[in-house]
Parts: sequence; structure tokens; C-alpha cells
Amino acid sequence: MTALEFQDLTIAFENKAILKNFSATINHGQFIGILGPNGAGKSTFLRAILGLVKPISGHILVCEKPAQRGHPCIGYMAQAQHESQAFPLTGRSYLAAALNGTGWGMPFLTKPQRMQIERVIALVGLEEYVDRPVTQYSGGERQRLALAQSLLGQPKILLLDEPLSSLDPGQNEKIVSLVRSIQKELNITILLTSHNINPLIGTIDHIIYLAHGKAAIGSVDEIVNNKTLSALYDTPIEVIKSDGNVWVLQKNSGMSIHDRTH
Repeated sequence: MTALEFQDLTIAFENKAILKNFSATINHGQFIGILGPNGAGKSTFLRAILGLVKPISGHILVCEKPAQRGHPCIGYMAQAQHESQAFPLTGRSYLAAALNGTGWGMPFLTKPQRMQIERVIALVGLEEYVDRPVTQYSGGERQRLALAQSLLGQPKILLLDEPLSSLDPGQNEKIVSLVRSIQKELNITILLTSHNINPLIGTIDHIIYLAHGKAAIGSVDEIVNNKTLSALYDTPIEVIKSDGNVWVLQKNSGMSIHDRTH
């Protein structure tokens, strides 16, 4: 089954094209990393899939239907936000509000809704601290809570926007491992944005690499190489691989492409 299909897609942000005439198919059950430098449009790409950004041209199909706001197939984890100290909800209350918080006060949950919350708590390993105030959570714990929220509703496609940002390397490894285990257990499609490929090597099935209004999709080896990235950036790029890590540099300058703002 096709999870996502992009047909001659062109999208822009603030009159700047971030993707031109992109066509690709993502099959059900794949784990895709969306990579590119800061400002390349990775988050805007996800917002287009969510139906929040209208394409300049082309089409996006989600579970074989046109992309739209609130598509029931999709779960979404936004970039990390700081929780307000004024509302010290516990993790469990946070999930309850996210699931059914449409009125004033805390929502009344049905038995199936309570079971759904317990299910996502177990999936992300929140059991030990789910009843603590969210304001006391570490960065990694907050990411697990946000991941649990995105799994409410049993989505078939999960969009994760920079879930590794602001985490130390050890936490990055744990979150990537957790996401992969959830993807395999639930057999869902996951798209995860990151400006750093290294935590994802050996885990993701394919990557979509965005740069200079262009995109390429394929395996890590097919995309992260001198020839392909030089074509995307319209400038000579050098890819250095060592001890399982990858560095993408502007040739002759030694500057890391992923540390630049575009």
C-alpha cells in the first residue's frame, strides 16, 4: 500500500521555493529521514503533507487521498516547545487533554480512551514518570511524551519534526532506537526531519534530502555522496565518512553545510 505520493510537487515558503517538481512514492511501513541544512524547508515540507501549506503546483496523496488538514491517517510531533510553568500538568493529564480536551477543565475520558492513553504510555516507556509534572521532565522525557501524543488516534503515518534537536548524543541514540522499535511494532510509516544524519545511519530505510529548492530520494549511499549533493547544492560538496559518521562539507572551504543557514 502507498502511504504517501508526491506528484510534480512544488512548494514554497515566504516566496522561496523549497521544492520544485518533486515526484516520489513512499510505501507503507518505511522509515524515511528528511535531511538538509537549517532553513532548507524540512518543516514546511511536513506542513504541506499535513495540508497546512498549499502547493504552488502538483499534488500530495496521503493514504491514497488528497492531503488535508486533520487527516486521520497522520500523527504529528512538532518541534520541541518549552512547557509553561503556569500549568504544571502531569504527563498523563497532558495526554488526556490532547486526546479529548475540547472544553473547559479536564476532560472526562471513556474506558477506550483511557486504554488508548495507557497504550501510548507503554509504547514510549513513560510509565516511571507519567504522573510527574511535565515541568520536571528532562529533554528526553519531554520528547517521549510528545511522541506518545503523536501516537494517539493510532495513525498510519507519523511525522516527526526535529525530535533530536537539543538532545545530547546519548539521548539521540535512545530516541532513534525508540522510534524505530515503534515503527516496527506498529508497522507504520515514519518521516523524521533532522539536520544531522549521523544518529540515523543504519536505522532509516531511505532519505529525502532538501537543498536549494531541490530534493533527492534514495538510500543513504545513493544520496549522501559528492556527486548527488554537489548537484543539489549547485556547488562542489565533499562527503567524508569515518567510523560510521558522515560530514557534509563545502569543498575547498572545510565549512560544514549543515551548520549554515539558507
